[in-house]
Amino acid sequence: MDSGLHRSRFGPGRVRRGWLAVWAAVLWAGAVQADITFEDPALDAWKQLPVADEVLVLKSERKLYLLSEGEVLREFDIMLGGAPKGHKEREGDMRTPEGRYHLDLRNTNSDFFLSIRVSYPDPHDRRRAQRRGVDPGGQIMIHGFPNDRRYPERYYQGEDWTDGCIAVNDADMIDIWLMTRENTPIEIRP
Repeated sequence: MDSGLHRSRFGPGRVRRGWLAVWAAVLWAGAVQADITFEDPALDAWKQLPVADEVLVLKSERKLYLLSEGEVLREFDIMLGGAPKGHKEREGDMRTPEGRYHLDLRNTNSDFFLSIRVSYPDPHDRRRAQRRGVDPGGQIMIHGFPNDRRYPERYYQGEDWTDGCIAVNDADMIDIWLMTRENTPIEIRP
């Protein structure tokens, strides 16, 4: 299926980095939030990454795109909830929501390798759940792999295994973390 997106000259965001780069990225991201500056050329390179003004998720394609002015900056493979078809209706349904939200909270102390919360449920989601007499659920995140893995890594790379979140590999999570800001809009399509 053609997503209708323009391909970027930057190519896919599947750049592999060592653990040193991982910790440098986390350190730098924390410094950005605390408004601390470093005099390290390696960290200055992170500051040169483009910043997305929108995130687009195409569930059927298992893709997440970071966009700037409609152009694709990076493209990532994703894994979804265990029952990925359809909009999230209630807590525990294993679905990833669909609609327009924002990235509203970053967590470096997650059970997963970094996480960024999606603002689900919004008031419309809450009203719909209330009409059905169910809890809409929440804590939908974009996140990396679990810190304490129960299964071999290949399990997390090819299956829809989350409870409704959007998962990427750890290296891709670094790019998403560094290339988005708080309140970046995210659209999740079927």
